Order: sequence, then structure tokens, then C-alpha cells
Amino acid sequence: MRVEDLPKAELHVHLEGTLEADHLLELARRHDVAMPWRTVEEVRAAYAFSDLQSFLDVFFVGCRVLRERRDFADLAHRYLTRAAADGVVRAEVFFGPQTFLALGVPLADQLEGIFEGFDRARAETGIDAALITSAQRHRPEADALAMLDAVMPWAERIVGFGLGSTELGNPPSGFARYFATVRDRGFHATAHAGEEGGPDYVREALDVGAERIDHGVRSVEDPDLVRLLAAQRVPLTVCPLSNLRLGVVPDLAAHPVRALVDAGVLVTVNSDDPSYFRGYVGDNYRALADEAGFGDEELTALAADSLRACWR
Repeated sequence: MRVEDLPKAELHVHLEGTLEADHLLELARRHDVAMPWRTVEEVRAAYAFSDLQSFLDVFFVGCRVLRERRDFADLAHRYLTRAAADGVVRAEVFFGPQTFLALGVPLADQLEGIFEGFDRARAETGIDAALITSAQRHRPEADALAMLDAVMPWAERIVGFGLGSTELGNPPSGFARYFATVRDRGFHATAHAGEEGGPDYVREALDVGAERIDHGVRSVEDPDLVRLLAAQRVPLTVCPLSNLRLGVVPDLAAHPVRALVDAGVLVTVNSDDPSYFRGYVGDNYRALADEAGFGDEELTALAADSLRACWR
């Protein structure tokens, strides 16, 4: 079976994390932004990570080259074109405006560029895309609330709000007001939890109103939590190759995805930051088949669950 023939949704992908090495260097030259790398090979050599923070340190350097509307438009278009070739019919894409506001990029240039890329890709491939605006948990909750207010002029194009960045030491409970405001305004809510943080972070995310859990693989350490997730059909947006590259698991044969699926949890397969982790969504499906023993029927069920879990 060709995984690209399976209609699927991608629910956990960061737009900034789709910036390929050649595109990064092209933008660095265009905007005269100094980078610590001169060649594609040097960029890719930097993509050797030991944990989440070591990845984020490189990720935020790469973000510095995105400076104007067309950069965001081209990035969104490139990602969605590639996703469509992987059989993605719906993409709910994370984006963190706070990074670029801190770099002086106007919010309108960021968001209008992204939506231009969304529209161009839809016209060319038929792929449906929506934005999840993500707050950064290493910044104060007040900044998340300010970001939430700032993006309201584009509310019709935003399907939900998330919480990402450095997980350890920044539990979801610290953003209770942010999530309450998101829900009060009628948006969907999701949170990164249970990647490096333990199952208690997943419980906190549920307590503050998250409808989906991004990663969530450490939930497997708490059998009661696993039963709760299964009973309530809370989707986990799992990213196998990301977990492998960041040392969350030693290999995919040991990945908790098998135990979670067998326990009846609604699991979806996603790429997270595909250019950095060397694998788009199709690569993640193939990796589960090749290294974690998932058969064709199981992959088909995972793809179907991704469509059930999307917000549309």
C-alpha cells in the first residue's frame, strides 16, 4: 500500500519547522541575515539534537530569515504542496507569531502571507488548510493573552489556539486564563504536553480545556490517564520521527504509539517540524510500518482517525 493514497489530515505541524535548508539559506541571502551555516550540508549537520531544547535553539535561529509577507506565503505554499502529495486533504498548521513580532515583523505581514500561501495551495491542489495560532510557554501568560487579542482581526481564518515551546518548567496550568479566553471566544484549544513533561502535564492540559493533546506519548506511564483518554476519545497528535530525533524514544519499535493504539486511544500521525526531523507526514506513516510493525489496515485506521480528529 502507498501511504500517499490514504486521505489524511495533518494536525501537528509547525509552519516554521517546514523551512528546508536550501530555502533558509536563500532567505538569509535575500535579507542579509547572518547565519552560522554557509551550505546546505552545514545546515543539515546542525540538525543533530539531544532533546527538545537543543532543537528549539536551532529552530529559533532559522526563524530569523522569515522577514516579509512573501516569505511566509512561499513557506506555507511549499509545505502544503508537499503535504498534498502525501495524501493530506486537511492541514491544521501551527504558527507562533510571537517569535516574529519580537523580530519586528508586522503581524499583518505574517498572517496575510500565510493565508496567501494557503489560498494558492488550495487553488492548485485542493488541500484545505487552517491556522492554529500557538502561544509560547517560555514567555509570560500576559504575552499569550496579548497575542490572542492581536490576531482577532484574522479570527475567521484561525481554527484554534495552542501552547508550545519549552515544555519542562512551563506546565499548562500556568496558562489557564489564556485557555479560558480561547474557549470563551469560541475557538478550539490544544496543548503540547507529555513529550518531555510527564503525564501530569497531560492532565493539566485537559483541566485547562485542551481538546487535543499534541504529543502526549508519556501518557502511557499513567494507566488511569490512558483509560480516560480512550474513554473520552481525546485525540493525541503523535509525531514518531520527532520523538525519535529528540531522544524521547530510543527507537520506533519502543515507541508508545503501539500501546496507545491498542488501548483504544485516538492517535493521529504527524510530522511536527519535518525539515528538522527529516520526515514529512508520509515518512512518519512509512516509519511506523517499517519499524513499529503497523500493517496496512492499521495505517488506514490511523489516517481515518486523523480526519475524525480535525476541526472542521
